[in-house]
This record gives sequence, structure tokens and C-alpha cells, in this order.
Amino acid sequence: MKQNLSPQARRAKAARDLAYAKTPGRRAKKAENQRLRRAAVKAGVNLRGKDYDHTKSRFVSVKANRGNYGKGTK
Repeated sequence: MKQNLSPQARRAKAARDLAYAKTPGRRAKKAENQRLRRAAVKAGVNLRGKDYDHTKSRFVSVKANRGNYGKGTK
């Protein structure tokens, strides 16, 4: 669900989100995701609706990965 932000707040949030996405840790995780996803698709694995979980080192559902397995935020 989208947030109802003012234009100024929307621009500020976009800048914050981009700055976070470009941190070295996030870039490394993104590169790892892309590598693993390419390899799995090449091997014939169906990854529709799956995200790579860096904690469990495997592909899990988007719902489980984003929900932190029912434990909420840490």
C-alpha cells in the first residue's frame, strides 16, 4: 500500500531510499541475489514469488522473507 506523502516528503524519502540502496552492504546483497537467481533459473528452477534469504541461504517466499518468519522487526 502506498504512503500518502506530500510531494516534498516523497522526494526526501526517495533520496533516503536511494542512499540506503547504494550502501556497500546492500549492493553486495543485490549482486549476490542476481548471481544466485541467474544460476537457479539457468538450472531450471522456478523462482516465481521467491526471494533469496541471506539468513537461511536459500530461496524462500517473499511473504516469509519480508515478514521475518513471524518475529517482526528486530
